[in-house]
Amino acid sequence: MANKTPPDSSRRSERSRRAIFEAALTLVGEVGYQKLTIEGIASRAGVGKQTIYRWWPSKAAVLLDAFTVDVDDYADGVPDTGDLAADLKSVLRATADEFNNPAFQAPYRALAVAGANDEELSRTFVARLLEPGIQVYVDRLRAAQEAGQVDADADPRVAAEMLLSPFSQRWLMRTGELTYEYVDTLVDLALRGLRPRA
Repeated sequence: MANKTPPDSSRRSERSRRAIFEAALTLVGEVGYQKLTIEGIASRAGVGKQTIYRWWPSKAAVLLDAFTVDVDDYADGVPDTGDLAADLKSVLRATADEFNNPAFQAPYRALAVAGANDEELSRTFVARLLEPGIQVYVDRLRAAQEAGQVDADADPRVAAEMLLSPFSQRWLMRTGELTYEYVDTLVDLALRGLRPRA
């Protein structure tokens, strides 16, 4: 009688985890965050709800992990071609494309809303997603500062926030569209204020 290899529980767990992530992201787009439930995620993923509760304490925690599991680690940063304005516009245009993608919008908006009422979720979201994204701008602006393209007294962190905060506010509050024209104007205005002083 042939020896049977026992099933690999880690592979089964990873398949279940991936199914849960896919279900959470799909459902939040279909029903919205308020109607998203652990039961609904479990049913869509084909797992028991106790499986989800064993790994996550809430639907927000499931959604956060689902949304950030495959997020780029920003290792490439903002490109440095020597043209600061062009580099910033290139990355912010790509970011606008991402933020205008419905598959991205639903979970990101849900997490932003949930984070406003859940301090721990907000801290995790900032640490895992927002802070690394801001840091690549800080690094690029600091490099430009060292090259004499940005005023020596400018705080690179505040400068990065000058670029990203209006972008995020416009998207989150739906006060206008995230167009390339808007992004380019935002970069031009911010860099005008960051020019080296004569």
